[in-house]
Amino acid sequence: MTSSPVGATSGALQGQVAVITGAGVRVGRALALALADAGANIAVHYNSSADAAEETVAAVRKRGAKAVAVQANLGDAKAAAERIIEETATKLGLPTILVNNASIFEQGGPLDADEATWDAHFNINLKAPFFLCQAFARRLPADASGNIINLLDWRIDRPRGDRLVYTLTKSALATMTRGLAHALAPRIRVNGIAPGAILPPPGADQAYLDRLARQIPLERAGSPEEICRAALYLLSASFVTGEVIYVTGGEHL
Repeated sequence: MTSSPVGATSGALQGQVAVITGAGVRVGRALALALADAGANIAVHYNSSADAAEETVAAVRKRGAKAVAVQANLGDAKAAAERIIEETATKLGLPTILVNNASIFEQGGPLDADEATWDAHFNINLKAPFFLCQAFARRLPADASGNIINLLDWRIDRPRGDRLVYTLTKSALATMTRGLAHALAPRIRVNGIAPGAILPPPGADQAYLDRLARQIPLERAGSPEEICRAALYLLSASFVTGEVIYVTGGEHL
């Protein structure tokens, strides 16, 4: 098996099944490949990025792991959650790892947001992760241990006026992370990762990150591999639950 580019121990997750939402592109794809390098079989969830999801599936299989693409619209949160877990269980086996990565991130202040924007953000960024966690916990075998990782945002501690609805969903997801860590212990550990400047938003380029780097204490942007390292740590840290790791280069300070 190919060694992991982010330092995972080969086989550390051998035989485990991981569901990763939004795994066809960007950070989700990087997480899928990193967990595959560590031995996990991957359910690559996607909504509309079918070609990208199949490319991720092919890349996972080249690493010697099993993979399937699972389509579901997280806007239909509860039904999508149940479908993702059920299809994963049928095609790969019952999942022991859930990574809630998919989200939407739209510009807009409090005076711009309409009800459709509110509902879309809360359905995809908060309601779907909740019901995915619920379905995952219900299907986890009684004799198995599980891990949930929720992708948050550094803005949860420093909210700003722009993208306020998005920030509200991530703040609530952080609260949910801590609440579920308590409620699902000891069988399931639940943690979060709060990324900073990792990738430019769609439509932007490297210059966007270069500008941000000037206000980051470590004076550089990060990369998807930084998120993968944090995820692999959390999956191996058997005495850590209810925590949020900030991967921001200090930007959240």
